[in-house]
Amino acid sequence: MLLRYLKSYICNSVAELRNTIQDFNDYQGVETLHPLVSVVHVENTEHITECVMHYGLYAIYLKENKGCKLSYGRTPYDFDEMTVTSFAPGQVVRVEPNPEVPFAKFTALVFHPDLLNRTALGRQMSRYEFFGYSSNEALHLSATEVEVFRGVLAMIEQELHRAIDQHTRELIVSNIELLLNYCLRFYDRQFITREEINHSVVKKFVVLLDEYISSKALRAGLPTVAYFADKCCLSSGYFGNLVRVETGRTAKDIISDHLLAHAKQLLNDEALTITIISRRLGFEYPQHFVRFFKSHTGKTPSAFRNEV
Repeated sequence: MLLRYLKSYICNSVAELRNTIQDFNDYQGVETLHPLVSVVHVENTEHITECVMHYGLYAIYLKENKGCKLSYGRTPYDFDEMTVTSFAPGQVVRVEPNPEVPFAKFTALVFHPDLLNRTALGRQMSRYEFFGYSSNEALHLSATEVEVFRGVLAMIEQELHRAIDQHTRELIVSNIELLLNYCLRFYDRQFITREEINHSVVKKFVVLLDEYISSKALRAGLPTVAYFADKCCLSSGYFGNLVRVETGRTAKDIISDHLLAHAKQLLNDEALTITIISRRLGFEYPQHFVRFFKSHTGKTPSAFRNEV
């Protein structure tokens, strides 16, 4: 329920659109200091009600309600002071009220994609995969991390209260990039903090992967990261980053390794043709399998078979 509530901070009406900074500020009842970016502090006195939120903005919410402890499975954590959740343009979020914490208290940084036009940050936004994370993959900050987070927000807010000049946009964008980079660091820390749980996720991934290649690939096709992320109840981005931090390798690399291992086993059976093997592994065409095998071993499947 708590993690659902992280999404509940956004609005308290049936349907809401947030396509411009003015839309967002008008709803929250605050002055618009810049047409493309805003920092808003909210402490609602009205109960949150269910709604659907459509985003045309980037938004980062820092939850400020306290009094609840967070846990994952049987593992408790001390990062209950503040929680960060992020949204990107084009996302649709369903808001569900939490009876235990009925009033929203948060700080939000929202910025329009146009703010990033012709900037280095605009070209690098794909780095910040946490904008695609689900609410149950929110970022839980320690007290020290909260201070850092708030400090960068304060610099952005300070710039918003100055008269707009030729330096305004550059300084604001630089501080947004700084905040996003800190979020990357904090997420990496969170992956390490949850090492035991992450290890179990990777273990499940490997078991499911071998089962898939052995019994499902023939009819379902090649295994994908999205398939296993879904089986682990995680978004693809979060799952991929979790696997990378835990193993030092990407989920795609691990899938390729296991496909290759299964391919070598099947090639030991000379009764199986290259076409049959490629289909068993999920390749749509034999030539795709040959290309895959050669790219990883330097040899064609037939050449490898002849050497065995």
